[in-house]
Amino acid sequence: MTTTVLLIIHGLLAVALLGAITHQAVSVCWAVRQPAGAFVTRFRAVSAPAYANAVVLLYVLTAILGGVIYPDYRMSIRVVLEQLDMPMANGSFELKEHFAVLGLAVLPAYWCFWRLPLAQAYARARVALTLLIAGIVWWNFLVGHVLNNIRGFGS
Repeated sequence: MTTTVLLIIHGLLAVALLGAITHQAVSVCWAVRQPAGAFVTRFRAVSAPAYANAVVLLYVLTAILGGVIYPDYRMSIRVVLEQLDMPMANGSFELKEHFAVLGLAVLPAYWCFWRLPLAQAYARARVALTLLIAGIVWWNFLVGHVLNNIRGFGS
């Protein structure tokens, strides 16, 4: 497969991950206290534990595919960004790499705390890990999207 096709698949996995972790984060931080009715209330009314396995699987698949694409980025796009004197773009991607690895490191704890039956004693740990992973996923998605718009593969 070409790098462009892999990048598209990587982006689609990232969007699915973004949706799953966002739904879960909103549901644990802004719980529904009444029956679901309006759009925002229905968005919050999801079953947070139901998303844990999907988040773990999508995160790992997205990270693996990102790792497969990475050498092409390093050899073509990063060089162009350096030639264009865009250190903020390169630095943002460097943070993206570090955050992605941090997310992989905390993923086992995240998964363990979300396993059923949920222990009430770990509710704060679940919230903290969910928000940490959500922040990482949002940062990585936005940085990846912006960098691809600056100079995408095949340009």
